Amino acid sequence: MPVYIGAKVLFDGLDSLPFIWPILKAIPWLGALYLIKWFFSGASNGSERNMHSKVVLVTGGTSGIGEQVVRGLASRGAQIVLLTQHFLGDPFIVEYIDDLRSDTNNELITAEQVDLASLHSVRQFATKWIDNSPPRRLDMVVLCANTLTPSSGDIQSTSEGIELNWQVNYLANFHLLSILSPALRAQPPDRDVRVLFGTCSSYLGGDLLHITQPASTKSESQANSKSSAPKAAQEPTRFSPGNAYATSKLALTTFAVAFQKHLSAFKRPDNVPMNTRVVLVDPGFCRTPGTRRWLTWGSLFGLLVYLIFYPLWWMVLKSPAMGAESFLYAAMEERFGRGEGEGGWLVKECGVRKFGREEVSDEEAQKRLWQYSEQMVQEAEKRGAVERAKEKKEDQERKEEADAVKEMEDYKAKVGKKDGQKKDGGRRSKKAG
Repeated sequence: MPVYIGAKVLFDGLDSLPFIWPILKAIPWLGALYLIKWFFSGASNGSERNMHSKVVLVTGGTSGIGEQVVRGLASRGAQIVLLTQHFLGDPFIVEYIDDLRSDTNNELITAEQVDLASLHSVRQFATKWIDNSPPRRLDMVVLCANTLTPSSGDIQSTSEGIELNWQVNYLANFHLLSILSPALRAQPPDRDVRVLFGTCSSYLGGDLLHITQPASTKSESQANSKSSAPKAAQEPTRFSPGNAYATSKLALTTFAVAFQKHLSAFKRPDNVPMNTRVVLVDPGFCRTPGTRRWLTWGSLFGLLVYLIFYPLWWMVLKSPAMGAESFLYAAMEERFGRGEGEGGWLVKECGVRKFGREEVSDEEAQKRLWQYSEQMVQEAEKRGAVERAKEKKEDQERKEEADAVKEMEDYKAKVGKKDGQKKDGGRRSKKAG
């Protein structure tokens, strides 16, 4: 066929081919669209690493970027432990794991129920994991779990009284790693251990001044008001659904850098340098459920607009698979291994980038955030314990009431009474017969 077309063009000219001029005019436009799509697809991971026998804990691994990260690691032989809020007997989880095992040819994929919206659930799993002698093998922790509440809605809180974005995106990760820290420190010195934090550029708009900035005393505020010099302190932004997500991501980024320092400061009994490295990963803008909720503002009208302009989103937003490339790069690049640098890197587009906020590396801000988070966890767990005790008492009362009703029904059936009437065939009826 190509030879025939070429001969026809050679002897009869281009005009002999049907629709040739519209096709030639469309080629530059198609080429431009291809270049735009290629540009927005981002960089691809070129690093490889033997992942066989590696034990990896993953949050948020059932959808979006997390799912693609799980598939990438599992296809390379890693043993995956999914931390999911779903009940382990849920048909979705059962079928999802079966599909993963089949698609990746890897049977070492399991799940544990961990609800990141509950600090009690996080503690139950983490304490069970570290309550083992010798310590369980743990090569990597990948934190992909993420939530975003509509900025136009009301503030949503968990049952323990914590704002949902702050809880899922930051505090649950803080709580999990604080408990798992001994397990990370106990890994053999020849093991390459990594902790990957999923972040995004929204942290640039976050605000932790209400945590990191100490309250001014009355005399200091009066002195500042009388002085003509400009104020050094900034006024904290009012917390709202609009900035809740960005603030939680800023807290997560700050904690990640502080967690690397926390691990590196530990002196191992064998005097070998700490072998755990922390890497922050920014996958960029991708077509994930979280991005869709952000673009639609959580409304039906916004969803309609999103669907109308979906070709545009397909063009300028990465697929989840391309977003996972930076995670795979952070998981397998040799430079992030043990003995290479101090850790706490930020990876974007499969390359190391600098942080856009200076306070992320501020040790005083990290210290205040850590102390604030520990206090918040303690108070929230106390509230959660009170609520669980209250629910347990109510369940017990309902059970006792149901048992009492059942006993009464059994008693009525036994004596042959129903609605206060005597049983047919009693003494009087027999006498009449």
